[in-house]
Amino acid sequence: MTELGELGLSSYEEKVYRTLLVTGAVTAAELSDTSGVPKGRIYDVLNGLEARKLIWRQSSDPNRYVAVQPETVVDRLLAERAYELKQEWDRYREKAETVRSNLLPTPPTESSFWLGSLGSDEMSTALQQHMRTAENVVKATVGPPYEDATWETLQSEVEGFFEGANTDLSVDLLFSEKAVTVLPDRFPHLIENQPANITVRTTPEIALSFDIVDNVETTIDVLHPVSGEDRIGVIGIKDSQVVSEFEQYFQRLWTDAVPLLE
Repeated sequence: MTELGELGLSSYEEKVYRTLLVTGAVTAAELSDTSGVPKGRIYDVLNGLEARKLIWRQSSDPNRYVAVQPETVVDRLLAERAYELKQEWDRYREKAETVRSNLLPTPPTESSFWLGSLGSDEMSTALQQHMRTAENVVKATVGPPYEDATWETLQSEVEGFFEGANTDLSVDLLFSEKAVTVLPDRFPHLIENQPANITVRTTPEIALSFDIVDNVETTIDVLHPVSGEDRIGVIGIKDSQVVSEFEQYFQRLWTDAVPLLE
């Protein structure tokens, strides 16, 4: 391939242009004879070169054609190639985006999982450490599987939950009506003795138990697949969209709930 060919001229276009540089203004018929481009193709070639502003046509009878100066032609051909390369680059970039969205796996959500049945020592310790990460606010729902447990089973977890809370923390606790029946008579006194600012409400029913820490993480109790009165563990999720969805769900429940402790 010639240098002009690499810049975008076909073999016929190059023959016509180089011929015009030598002959000066000539008719299409003369140019066909001189350049060797067939008469059946000469007008297509001339029209293409003229449309790209590489030659120009004199208004005469018959029309004569003149070559544009080589410096200008090279610049125009280079600009055409640059544009074509940009179009090709954009096409490949769009193709890459399609591959990313359709074929590549989605990065996993940042999460963690703790094994622990209700009332277990390891879960009591995990809850205490979990609460120590909270700086401003914790919102928690208490529903299944706590509803079918005894206070003796839950006591260590509840105490671990409160022991981890710092004095500046605001805690909103939402119990299902069934979970309230598990609480001991001394529960109001337990709340009053906590350093954190704790508000407790109750609602008829809660689908699952979870908490939200500083609106950046939510932990969800995972019911045991075999023993419905227990859990298999707790999963923690920091994905902002998931946390936002649980925050909105909590607020809907909280708005309709009634105070448990006056």
